[in-house]
Amino acid sequence: MKCDSEHNIGHIERIIRVGLGLTLLAIGGLTALPMWGSMLTLILGIVALLTGLLGFCPAWRLLGVNTCHHTHAKGS
Repeated sequence: MKCDSEHNIGHIERIIRVGLGLTLLAIGGLTALPMWGSMLTLILGIVALLTGLLGFCPAWRLLGVNTCHHTHAKGS
């Protein structure tokens, strides 16, 4: 995975966010929650999915968190 100044979410966290986002979208769209519950679940699902797909989280940037670690290949 490419880690640069535009990315602050690592590979494992991205996978978790995409999975969580898809799960929340399914729950919000397919269950009989109250309207506010469905809307909240759908919004959280969209945020999790987008941050996972883009590899960037504005909240992590504000807090100074970066889980995207640079990997250096060692030459033999």
